[in-house]
Amino acid sequence: MRHRLADLYRDLHEHPELSLQEHRTARQVAEFLRPLGFEVTENVGGTGVVGLLRNGDGPVVMVRSDLDALPVREDTGLTYASTVRATGADGQEVPVMHACGHDMHITCLLGAATLLAESAGTWSGTLLAVFQPAEELARGAQDMVDDGLFERFPVPDVVLGQHVAPLPAGTIAYGSGPIMAATDTANVVLHGRGGHGSRPESTIDPVLMAAHVITRLQGIIPREIAASEAAVLTVGRLQAGTKDNIIPDRAELGINVRSYTEQTRRLIRSAIERVLHAEAEASAAPEPPEIEWSSAAPPTVNDPEATARTITALTAQFGSHHVVVQPPVTASEDVGVFGRECGAPTVFWFLGGLDPDEFTAAMAQGRPELLPTNHSPYFAPVIEPTLTTGVQALVAAAFAWLTPQNQAARP
Repeated sequence: MRHRLADLYRDLHEHPELSLQEHRTARQVAEFLRPLGFEVTENVGGTGVVGLLRNGDGPVVMVRSDLDALPVREDTGLTYASTVRATGADGQEVPVMHACGHDMHITCLLGAATLLAESAGTWSGTLLAVFQPAEELARGAQDMVDDGLFERFPVPDVVLGQHVAPLPAGTIAYGSGPIMAATDTANVVLHGRGGHGSRPESTIDPVLMAAHVITRLQGIIPREIAASEAAVLTVGRLQAGTKDNIIPDRAELGINVRSYTEQTRRLIRSAIERVLHAEAEASAAPEPPEIEWSSAAPPTVNDPEATARTITALTAQFGSHHVVVQPPVTASEDVGVFGRECGAPTVFWFLGGLDPDEFTAAMAQGRPELLPTNHSPYFAPVIEPTLTTGVQALVAAAFAWLTPQNQAARP
């Protein structure tokens, strides 16, 4: 099976698909699951796939993977590197790459589904394998829920998942409580009055307005959020004008926020809106700013009791020297939507994907920046031992929740 999974991984990596366009990927997932005895439902929440394996009475264990890739040009130099280009939601052609490891997530879950199906005599319960689209837009989980995920399929007793990370392959890292931040994105339009650059007094300059906004926004977290609360505010996009001697009539901003609690999340969002409106008024803008909140996902919170139960199984599988505690990260995931919507505890961990020798060498030099991270054009997990570790982790975690029938017969 290992060779088949490695071939599948290379194929998925070579043929990535953007969010909401994961048609080929979803078809491969469905075709893989059916011969294993899963009831397969496609097109859940768009291109999502749900595999259901009923195996008698017992808990319902949901295991989740994501499907989508990113608009990144791959520079790994791998023989199976992506050269795919596709049309994005804005109509522009972009390069496409599995720069966040979702291809590894898919392959690991399909491998785990295979082992669990083949060992059905050793456990009872129901396995719910969920392959989610559009994680990179922080909307795929909610799309599946809105499409009746928990009405059309059994409600899980636990939600399990993993994410490949820039850690040594063979390593499992976890946390209890908040482990990944909430994310919120605001797309903003600031309105001015355009004119000739030589006569600014006849205009209302939205570029200057945007500059004041950006500076003011950076004061929110250090001056309005308690030092004990972690949060990040980034203005990652500023677009205005077409020529150096023309003052435009609008400026656009893209603002992203990361936070760990709902209270901090609401406070920052409210402060951003206050700053935008106040700066527009101070600049005598002809119209108030347009603010569209999008790409929102809650913090990923590991239930402490469920995490302890799951990590005990992972530690028994890999040994304590391969299972380590990791502090919360400011990256975000929408996997938390599933547990929130169905009321089940979530347990989510990180799967190392970097060559262990390269990782050790970079850290020994004090040069962690040499290691490729998620969303980098150089990020591609080493196939082994990442793949085997990821498959075994999902199987061990699922067995921690399913009702055992014959311990000795487990793979």
